[in-house]
Amino acid sequence: MTGINPKDQVGRTKPPMSCVPANVLAEIGVALHEGATKYGRHNWRTAPVVASVYYDAALRHLFSWWEGQDLDPDSGVHHVTKAIAGLVVLRDAMMLGTIDDDRPPASEEGWEKQLHETMRALVARHAKETPK
Repeated sequence: MTGINPKDQVGRTKPPMSCVPANVLAEIGVALHEGATKYGRHNWRTAPVVASVYYDAALRHLFSWWEGQDLDPDSGVHHVTKAIAGLVVLRDAMMLGTIDDDRPPASEEGWEKQLHETMRALVARHAKETPK
């Protein structure tokens, strides 16, 4: 077979859904279903989403996972999946303009660059040390 299918050319210009792992998407579906049973399906699209509430929840789930607890004891869903699901809701609200953006005023520009430079200097200063 020779030539290129015109559908292939068009398809390559669209978001590559094949790059997204289906097993993770399925887990997110479970986490969002849990939220639907508690709060109503797509509840975040019927009322504003308060940014800090979803930020806080995502960090709590990530902290729980980081500290060694894989599954949320209330739902049995993985903490990382719960964090992702919350971020999906947050991003959806941002895209739809339904977010209540209660973030604090922005930090001064350049703070991250300064921290990175400080870290590079610390790593270089202690490169030959072997702490126990």
